[in-house]
Amino acid sequence: MLDVGHGHQVYVEQCGSPDGIPVVVLHGGPGGGCSPAMRRFFDPKAYRTILFDQRGCGRSKPAACIDHNTTQHLIADIELIRQTLGIQRWVVFGGSWGATLALAYAQAHPDRAAYLVLRGVFTGTKAELDWFYGGGAGRFFPELWAQFTRLVPEDEQHDLIEAYGKRLFSGDRQLEDRFARSWTRWENALASIETRGLGSADAPSTYARAFARLENHYFRNGCFLGGDRALMNGLERMRHIPGTIVQGRYDMICPPSTAWDLHAAWGMSRLEMVPVAGHALSEPGISAELLRVMNHLRSDAHRLNL
Repeated sequence: MLDVGHGHQVYVEQCGSPDGIPVVVLHGGPGGGCSPAMRRFFDPKAYRTILFDQRGCGRSKPAACIDHNTTQHLIADIELIRQTLGIQRWVVFGGSWGATLALAYAQAHPDRAAYLVLRGVFTGTKAELDWFYGGGAGRFFPELWAQFTRLVPEDEQHDLIEAYGKRLFSGDRQLEDRFARSWTRWENALASIETRGLGSADAPSTYARAFARLENHYFRNGCFLGGDRALMNGLERMRHIPGTIVQGRYDMICPPSTAWDLHAAWGMSRLEMVPVAGHALSEPGISAELLRVMNHLRSDAHRLNL
């Protein structure tokens, strides 16, 4: 556990070769936490892999806490981890919200990010949030959308992020848990291209609570990015950093147009569009492409001075 201040302790782990290519893994959400499955993309003989649970989630403490929990705090935590481990530069690997955070980190510390590997790109704009929480994705899954929206009175359904936020932070633990499960269920149901709807079991309540509260906190505050298109407008600061974007063609949570726009504006990226895949890291096509990217990068690390 790493003490990052303001009462937060962040869980950090390392695996692989101590002398390997350093790579930091940024999980999604916000609030998703890292998992052992995330290690599989990195050859343990070639990579020094650093995974951590962001503030308020996973094994970090206190759980589901939004105090002193912003994008700027998370960027500072990444830097503290890098400094604590004595790493000069590293590969930054992130998917979904992890891709958002990777871009924000690279723009804040462009001398520390040697290469970005991004999956299921989300840049934190209002248009992206409107797609997922304003009915865009719901047009493809009307039965699931109806279950997500029906918990909220009709006169509040014009702003579901705000409406859910009132309940997730109501102080009534039973109500908070009910809305946390619903929030998490909606996202999980659309993560895979082979979704079977909401019939699967709910996520554990502790996970759902952290996931829903942290996501809602960030989304209600524009992801603390300082403007609706802050990451796109900040690309000039990371223009020299190369990267690869891996995107599912049928990603219903983070549609491919965002990945395309980022690729077109960045100028130093490769875009790998996986033809039959959705959003989840576990999608076979997504996993295979990420593994291919990391294996190729392993053999090309000398060019990045890693």
